[in-house]
Amino acid sequence: MTIINDDNDRHQNRCEKMEVNDNNLRSQYTIGSNDFILVDEVGERPKKNVKEKFHEFSSCLNSNSKTVFTYKTITKRLPILQWWPTYSTADCIGDLLAGITVGLTLIPQSMAYSALAGLPPQQGLYGSFVGSLMYVFLGTCKEVPMGPTAIISLMTYNTLHGLGPVYGTLLCFLTGVIQLIMGVVGLGFLIDFISGPVNSGFTSAVAILIVASQIKDLIGVKAAGTTLLDMIISISKDIKNFQLGDTWLGIICIVIILLLRRMALCQIGPKDVKEQTTFHKIMNRSMWLIGTFRNSIVVIVSSYVGYVYITSTGHDVTSDAIPPIPFKVVGKIPSGLPEFDLPKFSITQDNGTTVGFFEMVSNIGSGVIVLPIIALIETISICKTFADGKPVDATQELLATGLCNIGNSFFHAYPGTGSFSRSAVTAASGVRTPMEGLYAGILVIVALLFCTPYLYYIPKAALAAIIIAAVIFMVEVRVVRPIYRSKKSDLIPGLATFFACLVLPLEIGVLIGIGLNLVSILYHAARPKLLIEVHKTRDGINYLMVTPDRCLVFPSVDYVRNLVMKQSLKRELPVVIDCSHIYGADFTAAKVIEMLTQDFSKRGQALFFYNLKPSVVAVFEGVQPKGFITYYHRHDLDQLFQRWKQQRQQIENSSAD
Repeated sequence: MTIINDDNDRHQNRCEKMEVNDNNLRSQYTIGSNDFILVDEVGERPKKNVKEKFHEFSSCLNSNSKTVFTYKTITKRLPILQWWPTYSTADCIGDLLAGITVGLTLIPQSMAYSALAGLPPQQGLYGSFVGSLMYVFLGTCKEVPMGPTAIISLMTYNTLHGLGPVYGTLLCFLTGVIQLIMGVVGLGFLIDFISGPVNSGFTSAVAILIVASQIKDLIGVKAAGTTLLDMIISISKDIKNFQLGDTWLGIICIVIILLLRRMALCQIGPKDVKEQTTFHKIMNRSMWLIGTFRNSIVVIVSSYVGYVYITSTGHDVTSDAIPPIPFKVVGKIPSGLPEFDLPKFSITQDNGTTVGFFEMVSNIGSGVIVLPIIALIETISICKTFADGKPVDATQELLATGLCNIGNSFFHAYPGTGSFSRSAVTAASGVRTPMEGLYAGILVIVALLFCTPYLYYIPKAALAAIIIAAVIFMVEVRVVRPIYRSKKSDLIPGLATFFACLVLPLEIGVLIGIGLNLVSILYHAARPKLLIEVHKTRDGINYLMVTPDRCLVFPSVDYVRNLVMKQSLKRELPVVIDCSHIYGADFTAAKVIEMLTQDFSKRGQALFFYNLKPSVVAVFEGVQPKGFITYYHRHDLDQLFQRWKQQRQQIENSSAD
């Protein structure tokens, strides 16, 4: 029950005198606010008939529909409407330069990542222009360039298991649909369950797996596998076909890429741009451009080497035969843009049997669920990196990424998302708005229309070198020391995710990391911190003040009860539970509180609840506990102890008689 004073007016006057006469005394004897109680929480709600409920639902639906079609909502879901009215010539020039720079990076990367996904090189190019064009209208972050990425490509490879381009296009469509549904129903919060250490462990493991997967092209052998051990075993089986030409070419390309990358970071002259001369600015800009175009430079030069070798042998490039040269090349790529077509929801195999939609989804497996979430994490991470402290709209990014993947699937692409490496290039290129995606997409279209005959001569070792040089910096060794200094236990899910992703399929490794995070959260929920202090009333009575730091729910209530019982028996003092931090409880907590009050009542030991919220009181009183006493003013505690002492005295006197 809640304590009600017999002389309520007298105590009210007494409290008023304390407020007027002595503010310090008031702060000493009053804990918490006296006006936090929301009486309407425990009040009975008026019952409504079916007609009233239907009218309320109709009003709510009408109000929501009006909200959806307001100008504010439309501009939020079409961000281009926010910046297009102020788009200037300077913005156009900045976006054009950034788009060309990113496009020249995107073309070789998309072909390399497509090979990483186990798909034809042109399929990477197909996924590099539609998404970029759509993101111009839907995206919120100007630095996000849509297209194939290393992580998503590896996950696509692990998900498809060599099923082929048709399944890759279906996976792209399903990824977009799932992301779109998540955005519509507001499931962007799911990325909050992937902590920083888990994300770092996953990214580092993926980087190592990507490097391992490219070893085959770097040494000219055939290999496959979804885990690190599978890749090593597969490479060892075909190591007899090792080609020295691929190795030398790949190593040279890696060295050149790393040197050019270093060149892009170098500067001559004073560090302050204002103090630099025109010569310094021109040289610094030139070195940055050369370093930024390093992938394109390597592809162009190595392609020329391949062209010289192939023409010297007189090989017919229109045939399907492998050129007799010391290294492998990409080979024939269909010219022109892909046809607009819906993804195949059923296929007919060579033996005449038809594989239906659900069987195709079953063949793809659980990756169809994990891959969209990982793709979202990449995009959101980029947005947060370049947000400059501004909030990131995860829902809009889900909608944008989902629609971009759906659009890509109509042009025979595989899943894509924002790229970390290309985002850095975009930002450094002076991008102004998401319009740079238009120029980058146009450049890819031009390459598909006019440059595909020349893509034949690109060495596979050069594409492998581009991937390796890009992902080796994704191994996040630097975060281990800060995590260790900050909170050592956070290394457990991070390291577990890292090793699990190396030895198990990626989706299982991510789920293990998320599971360990959830276990940590549940453990802290089940083990709240309790502050236990011995206090003394104004009448000189010692009592034990127990203060839980969070809500009482079924995982934690038994733990709290055992500690309260242990301390009360050990010190043999009355107990007051300070409930100021308890904002919720459930039925299990109510039953345990009922048992706790019974135990204290049997021993004749006082147990009071201080500052308990009315909503929680309603939960506890639902089981009708005996001896359940709450109070809200510190001066009420003296009266409670006086009554308790009188009751004990009466019991002792009756026992003596």
